[in-house]
Amino acid sequence: MSTDPGTIFVGEHFMSGDEACAEGAIAAGCSFFGGYPITPTSELQERLSRRLPQVGRLFVQFEDEIASMAAIVGASCAGAKAMTATSGPGFSLMQENIGLAFMMEVPCVVVNIQRGGPSTGLPTLLAQGDMMQVRFGSHGDYDVIAYAPSSPQEIFDCTIKAFNAAEKYRTPVFVMGDELVAHMTERVVIPPLEKIELVERKRPEAASADGFLPFKAEDDLIPPMAIAGDGYKIHVTGLTHNEKGYPHIDPDTHDQMLSRMLRKIKDHRDEIIEYEEIELQDAEIVLVTYGSTARSALRALRLAREKGIKVGMLRLITPWPFPGQKIEEIKGAELIVPEVNAGQMAREIERWARKPIHRVNRLGGAPIHPQEIMNRIEEVA
Repeated sequence: MSTDPGTIFVGEHFMSGDEACAEGAIAAGCSFFGGYPITPTSELQERLSRRLPQVGRLFVQFEDEIASMAAIVGASCAGAKAMTATSGPGFSLMQENIGLAFMMEVPCVVVNIQRGGPSTGLPTLLAQGDMMQVRFGSHGDYDVIAYAPSSPQEIFDCTIKAFNAAEKYRTPVFVMGDELVAHMTERVVIPPLEKIELVERKRPEAASADGFLPFKAEDDLIPPMAIAGDGYKIHVTGLTHNEKGYPHIDPDTHDQMLSRMLRKIKDHRDEIIEYEEIELQDAEIVLVTYGSTARSALRALRLAREKGIKVGMLRLITPWPFPGQKIEEIKGAELIVPEVNAGQMAREIERWARKPIHRVNRLGGAPIHPQEIMNRIEEVA
C-alpha cells in the first residue's frame, strides 16, 4: 500500500464514507475545495483540509455555504476541478449559486450528505429528504445528474464519476450520500491512478481564439470551455445570454439556450443512467431503492427468497436522470419503495409505473429495518 502523501493512497483500506469520498475527490483530480463545516460532512472536509495541501492542491474554508458555492464556480471558470460538500441546511443556502452554475454551464461537484430535516432537524442522524431538492431546488428549468451511493466503496467510485460527468457535460453534478453511508466504516479499494478513468473538459482549439464563441455548442450540444487567462474573449453571466455569453433578454434566445442545456442531458441519458438489478428475472415483487436503504432492502430480499417469495430489487445509482423507461419495463410486478423520507422518489416511481405502489417510510433518524420491509413484502405477496 502506498503511503506517500504526494500520491493517492493505493490499496485496501478500512475507512468511513466521508473519508472515501475525500479520497475519491483526490483521485478524480479535484484541485480546489471550498466549503463550510457541517455535520455529517465534517470528517470529509477535515480529511481534505489535510490531504489536498499534501498533493499540492487548495482547500479553503469559507464563511458560509453561499460563499463556498460561489467560490467553486469561480475556481472552475479558472480551470480547477472544483468541489464543495454540505448537508441539508447548507444545501438550501447553495441553491441560488447552483442555479448560476447551471446557467453558466460550469462543471463542479456538490456532495450532500443528507441528514434529518427540515431546518436544523437531526444534525447527526440519517435521512434521505433532499432527493427532490437536488432535482428542483433552484428556480427555473434545468436537468441534473445525481449519484446515490450505498457504501463507502461506492461513494469513492461515485465521486470520481461525478467529476467525470461534470467535466464531460459541463454541468454541476451531485453526490447524494446520507449520514449512514458517510459514517459507516468498510473496506475500500483504491486502484492505481493509471487504472482510474478520468475525463477532462472539452477545450477550444487555439486556432479559433479570435472568433471564439464561448457558448456555441458542437454536435454533442456541449460548448468547449475556455479558461479565464487563456487569452480568449469570454463573458459569463447569470442572465439569459447569446453564444457570445452576453446578456440577450429575448424569449427566443432564452428558449433556444435552455432547450439546448436540457437536451445535452436528455440526449445523453443512456450514457449517464446507472442502476443495479438483483433477482429481477422472475420477480413478482420489486423493491425500488437507493442509498443506504438499499442495504436493508437487500437483506429483506434474501429473507423473502428464503420463504419462497419471488422478490427482486432495482437499485437507483443515479436517481437523476430518473430511469423511467426501466420502471416501465417492470410489468406485472408489485413495486415497494422504501426510503427514509415521506415518499419523495416514490412519487416519481409511481408516475412512471402508472399504477399504485407500496411504500415503506421512516421520517429520519434511523435506517429502515429489513424486517419492516419484509413485513410489507408479506402484506403484498
